[in-house]
Amino acid sequence: MLQLKALLKHHPWRFLLHVEWTLLLIVALSEVLPFSLLSTRHPLLNWTCLLLFTALGLRLPTTRPTKIAYTGLEFVLVLVASIWGGIHLTPLLYIVLVIRNGLLFNGKTRFVVLGLTFVAFLLTLNYRFQSLTLSSPWLVPGDLRVILLTLILLMGIVLVFSQILVERALAERQNQAQLATVNAQLESANTQLRQYALRIEDLATVQERNRIAREIHDALGHSLTVFNLHLEAALRLLDTDPAEAKDLLMEAKQLGRTALNEVRQSVAALRSDPLQAQPLAVAITALVAEFQRSTGVTPLCQLAFNESVAAEIKTAVYRIVQESLTNIYKYAEATRVKIEITTFDHVLQMVIEDNGKGFNLDQNTTGFGLQGMRERAQALRGNLEILTSSGTGCRVILRCPLS
Repeated sequence: MLQLKALLKHHPWRFLLHVEWTLLLIVALSEVLPFSLLSTRHPLLNWTCLLLFTALGLRLPTTRPTKIAYTGLEFVLVLVASIWGGIHLTPLLYIVLVIRNGLLFNGKTRFVVLGLTFVAFLLTLNYRFQSLTLSSPWLVPGDLRVILLTLILLMGIVLVFSQILVERALAERQNQAQLATVNAQLESANTQLRQYALRIEDLATVQERNRIAREIHDALGHSLTVFNLHLEAALRLLDTDPAEAKDLLMEAKQLGRTALNEVRQSVAALRSDPLQAQPLAVAITALVAEFQRSTGVTPLCQLAFNESVAAEIKTAVYRIVQESLTNIYKYAEATRVKIEITTFDHVLQMVIEDNGKGFNLDQNTTGFGLQGMRERAQALRGNLEILTSSGTGCRVILRCPLS
């Protein structure tokens, strides 16, 4: 009994097994009926074949040779019980055989076994009607032909329906297995996404730190550099031109206030617009005027914005111009500066050129200003190129798509 329960528990098709047992139980109950239309019957042979046929359904074979032998044994048991044993309700046994065939085989083999089952049924039916005609001469031959044809049609329909039922059950099981696999893959993907989210969060933190550093360097560094230059110029003019020195000191005071405000803005509102909602041309013109007041050099500025420019591109361009001008009046000692910004074919191109002393780019790979300029260009999917060498000035070229 325990082994039977274990077989039922681990059977892959418990629903179809219950259908089989229901049909076989009906056949078993019909064997205890006191009457029969057949003249010869062998109940012991019938019960033996029925029990063996039922036991075969508890464990299905897995290899093709055993499947063929298994199916052949089923045909033998059913034919022996039908022809020699005279068992009742033989069609139910053929239905069970078709159900098992659907579980064992696939493709053309299923239809071959289905056809053999129908042929076996026809042989059994022919034998039964011949025996019935001999034992019951009072039956009308015309009525027998109608009954025979009806049974053949019904049995064919039932066998095909049984085959379709098994195929539907198999398809449903396959869909459930695929769904389970998909769910497992989705769960794995969700786990990976959670891990990626943590990594992205860490990366975003690093990027945000770098952005904050760039903002502070570009904004505060620029203001403090100009502040220092104003103080130096005021000290030089203090004795010879006190009025100009005073103006420079007032501007330095204003720059100090601006630097303080930029520190506060960097801490409290790092995403604020450095252009303060001004057009890019106006903001760059202000940088150029400030550069001219601090150095006495008037940059040649050519701006041609023929296409609209996104806010993030404006901010990046403004910061790159600001950093370039800061580097020029801190290190370059230039007497000519040229700024050219144009838009054409959905591309923005910026060129900042000076005739200063230049520098060796290979020896300035760690400068934060240059690194920040490159990072801003990369964020815009653009390209920043710096052409310079000692004694030849410097040329900064930015190209980035506007879309």
